[in-house]
Amino acid sequence: MNTKWSDEEVAIIEEMACLYTVKQIAYCLKRKGYTRSTSAIQNKLRFLGYSTRPILDNYNCCEIARVLQLNSATVWTWVKKGWIRTTRSSGSRYHQIRSKDLKQFLQNPPQSIKSRIAAIDKDAIEYLVGRLE
Repeated sequence: MNTKWSDEEVAIIEEMACLYTVKQIAYCLKRKGYTRSTSAIQNKLRFLGYSTRPILDNYNCCEIARVLQLNSATVWTWVKKGWIRTTRSSGSRYHQIRSKDLKQFLQNPPQSIKSRIAAIDKDAIEYLVGRLE
C-alpha cells in the first residue's frame, strides 16, 4: 500500500528529521492523524536526504562498537588508553564519548592502529560523526 505523502506529513518529518528518532516522528504523525510505519518514515527521510539517526552529541562504547562493527572491549580499551576523551555525569559510572572527540580520534588515530581504523566502513564512520576530512 503506497499512500502518497501529504505536504503536512513531509513538513513534519523535515522539521523533526535531525532532532528526533524515527519512532518519535511516527508518534507525532500518529497524534496528527497520520499512520506511517517506521520503515516508511526511514525511507522518506533517506529520500529527502536526511539521516535516519537524530544528531546526538554523545555515544557510549557499546553504541560506537555496534555501528563500527567492533567489539565493545576494543572501544573501551581505546578509552582506557586515553586515545578517546570521555565525559561522565556526576554520580554516573557510564562514560559518554562526544561526537567531536570520536571524530578527532578517527581522523588522527595512534600509529599502532591506523590500519585498523582505515579498514572501518566509511559509511559507518559518517553515520556517527559525519564526513572525515
